[in-house]
Amino acid sequence: MKAVLCKTFGPPETLVVENVPDPSAGPGEVVLSVKAAGVNFPDVLMIENKYQVKPPLPFSPGGEAAGVVSGVGPAVNGVKTGDRVMAITGHGAFAEKVVVSADRLVGIPAGMNDVTAGAFLFTYATSDHAVRDRGELREGETMLVLGAAGGVGLAAVEIGKAAGATVIACASSDEKLAVCREHGADATINYSTEDLREGIKRITGDRGVDVVIDPVGGRFAEPAFRSVAWRGRFIVVGFAAGDIPRIPLNLALLKGSSIAGSSLGGWMRREPESFAQSIRQLLRWYAEGRIKPRIDRMFPLEQAGEAIAYMAGRHVRGKVVVTTS
Repeated sequence: MKAVLCKTFGPPETLVVENVPDPSAGPGEVVLSVKAAGVNFPDVLMIENKYQVKPPLPFSPGGEAAGVVSGVGPAVNGVKTGDRVMAITGHGAFAEKVVVSADRLVGIPAGMNDVTAGAFLFTYATSDHAVRDRGELREGETMLVLGAAGGVGLAAVEIGKAAGATVIACASSDEKLAVCREHGADATINYSTEDLREGIKRITGDRGVDVVIDPVGGRFAEPAFRSVAWRGRFIVVGFAAGDIPRIPLNLALLKGSSIAGSSLGGWMRREPESFAQSIRQLLRWYAEGRIKPRIDRMFPLEQAGEAIAYMAGRHVRGKVVVTTS
């Protein structure tokens, strides 16, 4: 089979495509023939050895996949060859086949195509954990999303609206903000042309926001946290900007506010039933047409390095997907 390999840590152009032996499923595992695989920011970090998960070299990046079960290992129940499924793989999805633990599989619902399925789980599960679980967003509250045009950000916008909140989307261009409005954002702030705190005051007055979802980090984290309302919640999702901010803790004291981390991998491992409940709700919202990934671009498997470079360049408005055919 063909696989995209990271054989030495470095930028996307160091990735190679090679023929490697087909994998086999062990106990509790299946082999997934990949049709589509979403590109996510951890892929950028993982190939440069900057991510907290560090698979041994060589490895294939790719944290989520959708396709067809082509092999079933021992001690697997409820899954058979030919089933259409999607899964969060962690890494390994940028290949024609990947081995996945059977308990990580989610059936692809009727009416969802492979590309949508390949772009669904990682960002929506990440955002739902951040918005509804860690952020405890309630109907009628106001939520601010930084980096709102990216995959996680846009999913957070949709989930916030589905949960009955007022959503303020923040991004670096008017074009990105137009996409956010298409996906339900009630108000927008272009933080390239407007001071973030002034924009929040313009929209909310002196009240501030109840929840901040931050997959970006960098220089906008502190002004966003300064703009939370009484008992506001600031949810740390990631650091796409590259810089990990240092926020003065006295800010939490002044407004009775809190900072909480949102870790998809830890949540899946430690609270599998909570994760499963989230996926069921997300699929209900998808069936109702309330959430749906926006596919920005698709790349063939041989151009997975270009797909990761496109992600690293922060050009994405929604999701980038790698396809095998």
